[in-house]
Amino acid sequence: MGPFTCLFEKEMPSILVVDDLQSNLELMEAIFVKEGFRVYSALGANAAIRMFNKYPVDIAVLDVMMPGVDGFDLCSKLKDITGKRFFPVILLTALNDRKSRIKGIESGADDFISKPFDTSELLIKIKSLLKLKTLQEELDHSENIILTLAVAMEARDPYTKGHSTRVSKLAVDFVTFLDLPGKDREEMKKAGILHDIGKICLNESLLRKPGPLTKEEIDMIKRHTILGEEICKPLVSMRRILPAIRHHHERWDGKGFPDRLGKDDIPLMARILSIIDSFDAMVSVRPYRDRRSAKVTLETMRAERFNGQWDAELLGYFLEMMEPLVEKGYKSDG
Repeated sequence: MGPFTCLFEKEMPSILVVDDLQSNLELMEAIFVKEGFRVYSALGANAAIRMFNKYPVDIAVLDVMMPGVDGFDLCSKLKDITGKRFFPVILLTALNDRKSRIKGIESGADDFISKPFDTSELLIKIKSLLKLKTLQEELDHSENIILTLAVAMEARDPYTKGHSTRVSKLAVDFVTFLDLPGKDREEMKKAGILHDIGKICLNESLLRKPGPLTKEEIDMIKRHTILGEEICKPLVSMRRILPAIRHHHERWDGKGFPDRLGKDDIPLMARILSIIDSFDAMVSVRPYRDRRSAKVTLETMRAERFNGQWDAELLGYFLEMMEPLVEKGYKSDG
């Protein structure tokens, strides 16, 4: 074996096993080591949390019936530590009643094994959850690449630098103001950053052109909504924001692009983005004009509220949110 062979070998999957009985830990450790796992064993919840924070762990198998902090509570704690990252947990339990199962689901458990457990069943479930974890990590990595590309694309152009980040933040603020669910806030955050990702496919000189555009050039720029949708479509995690990317340039009166949708046929996320995108464009410097103040921009949007570009009701809520902020000295850093 060469000196660098180990660098290219697949990392051994690691498993955290938690039980309050040493004999149970030794039994499971023997099973998992034989199957090629790196095993971290902990007698109880406190030791498990210390070990989890110290070592890279891929999956946990927790006994439910432990004194003090039981398996349900430990599962909740591990899920809180990992946050949004998918971390699979299997609960080992002799409790097969419906109430215990519900409690396990509420704690965030991904699967259950009844005690005494069948070794083959436990190993199959572990391997299945690890495959799911790997897939999730690959998707997260691909999503991060696209999000990074969107920010990098804008950084090339002093006129659009920071636009998508500002749109994303303001869109999240607006969704929060509308009291929409937390999941919608996360999706709006992504949609805001990625709404113009399709422009990465367009010629840079076209995007920066200071003079009037020809009809052909306008049609090329309009395609960025479709191109953006195509870039993000392969990722399952992006599917819910595709309509926002494709339709954020539709108009309430049906005269927008690319599909000339109108009124409530335009997805809600796209209607929100249309308002935020317009606001940030107006308060930012562009090659063909200087920036407007936030106060003048809001006055303009109020005057044009019923002219057919935006959802007038939504715009009313946006004005309601922004006007007190502008009075307090709101500044765009665009």
